[in-house]
Amino acid sequence: MYSVIVVPPACGTPDSQIRIATGDRLCFGRARAQDRLTLAHDGVPRVAGEITAHRTYWLLSNLSEDRTYVVENPEGAGEHVKVAPGRLEAPVPFEFSRIVLPAAGDLLAIDVWGPRHAFRSAPRAGLHGPPTAPAFALDRTTRYYAVLAALCEPRLRGAPYAPLPTVEQVVERLRPAWPAASRSAVYWNIDYLAVKLRLRPGPDSATPGQRVHGKKESLVSLALRFDLVREDDLAVLAPTAAQAPRRHPGTFQVPALHGAGESGRTTRS
Repeated sequence: MYSVIVVPPACGTPDSQIRIATGDRLCFGRARAQDRLTLAHDGVPRVAGEITAHRTYWLLSNLSEDRTYVVENPEGAGEHVKVAPGRLEAPVPFEFSRIVLPAAGDLLAIDVWGPRHAFRSAPRAGLHGPPTAPAFALDRTTRYYAVLAALCEPRLRGAPYAPLPTVEQVVERLRPAWPAASRSAVYWNIDYLAVKLRLRPGPDSATPGQRVHGKKESLVSLALRFDLVREDDLAVLAPTAAQAPRRHPGTFQVPALHGAGESGRTTRS
């Protein structure tokens, strides 16, 4: 039997959590009732919404008249679902979710834990033809990937709306693993990534640094949307054993960063 765990705002103990099984419904709002999650805030509608458990996911109904609810994936670096006023049974696919309710200038949050996701792979034995080309040909040991990881880091560290780091901040972040990092090298790798990931149609003809903010936003948006950089991948930003003067036993080591291209080209440093 699948179940969904609802964690009310300011939940102090596990006993305050609410568990609903598949097919069960939980209403929430300002109005008090025995079978309702009560949110004692003047900005919450008396009948605000309803959560329904449904096997491996759950459904959210927005019963307000004039406000949009947002369901965030706290582990998804900004991934979210908007549920418009009056929308019934919007499916929420995240294992861990946060319903954000706008309430008279405040943002109230209700955490929801859904069932653990199941995964499988289709059998491919005996299939003919060449193997499928990779979706994104990224080498995680290269400098361009380290630049991409540094750009994504603030949003992967739990701040989905954090501003992207400046080029100067990226340089400082990369120096422990790449002592020769410089502004021009970071700009070069951002341009390289924009072409490699087909965010630009051809070779870079602009002056280094021009429109870099738009390129950074596009790169980070694409990388986080398709999981090209995950939180575990931030290990590439750590110095190697040879670069670090001291290392505690058991610390994760990463390979030295290579140049940008797969055919022997190197980044400018």
